[in-house]
Amino acid sequence: MEQQGISSQLPRSSGLKIAAIGGGHGLSNMLRGLKQYTEHISAIVTVADDGGGSGMLRQDLGMPPPGDIRNCLVALANTEPLMDELMRYRFKDGSLAGQSFGNLFLAALNEISPSFDAAVSRMSQVLAITGRVLPVTTADVQLEAEFENGAAVVGESKIFYCKKKEDCRITRVRLIPEHAKALPEALAAIRDADLIVLGPGSLYTSIIPNLLVDGIVDAIRESRAMKIYVANIMTQEGETEGYTVADHIAALFQHSVPNLFDLCLANSSPIPDAVAERYAAEGAELLKGDAVRCAALGVELVNRPIATVDSDGYVRHQPDYLARELMLLHAERSVRIAGDRFHQGSGGYRRERKKREL
Repeated sequence: MEQQGISSQLPRSSGLKIAAIGGGHGLSNMLRGLKQYTEHISAIVTVADDGGGSGMLRQDLGMPPPGDIRNCLVALANTEPLMDELMRYRFKDGSLAGQSFGNLFLAALNEISPSFDAAVSRMSQVLAITGRVLPVTTADVQLEAEFENGAAVVGESKIFYCKKKEDCRITRVRLIPEHAKALPEALAAIRDADLIVLGPGSLYTSIIPNLLVDGIVDAIRESRAMKIYVANIMTQEGETEGYTVADHIAALFQHSVPNLFDLCLANSSPIPDAVAERYAAEGAELLKGDAVRCAALGVELVNRPIATVDSDGYVRHQPDYLARELMLLHAERSVRIAGDRFHQGSGGYRRERKKREL
């Protein structure tokens, strides 16, 4: 599943400002590729997680969940291999079994810092990261999901199990409390961006929770940046079984505003039959494009070969391929606008930009 013809024509940029919004492994994976092209990355990360080691620290210490933040910090880090290994290390025995050292390190910084975002900033300095990692909010938020049959559940970690039990689609998710305020630095990063990327990641538990924080949708809508949604490669068991790319887009618009973005980057690489069969046994499959319905929603679907199968047999976005295609899309569309005054898509990206903003 290697991509052919990758060249070095795209240099590392000192100017392109990227705001990447999401959470989970999808966001951190993408960041590893993006840092090869620009130093101006702002990763805006959900804090709705309440499971695993993050959930334990959240419950015991009353801090926001550190796991997704830690993954993004490590992805953007410029450290020796030993420090990278240390941040990823998980204890195997005793009361700390399953807990990540990186989580504990961030928890300790949180105890000696005036705020959680200050603790994240200090950890960023220790790891000498490229760009910034910003929690979307520092409020203590929980995620509630409602289902087609009227059932509801509170807690990000419980949504998977409840959906399997109810065996019907999620109709809406919301934050409790509903009006959590966005971190001001996150809003500023979105407003200042040249490129805003949503995803990749779990639709209802990694991407949409960011859009439910007060101020985030307005900042995206008002931004004059190019806005791209990176679609998942596979459907997700316990969350998006049976979904197409258009279903993902419709859900994103339902939880924000129509035409929040106008480009969707999706994978065109096939996957081996054996891998597809294993996913099928778990109720997952390759995400279908449904370009006609995407267009009806006002979104152009762009298919590029950006997937790979990792050593564990899971289908992932290949960081270098994904980052390159994002940078190429931005370069191609910016040139198109500058050259023929073509107004692509919706929102701010439709408006003509001054030459100094290109």
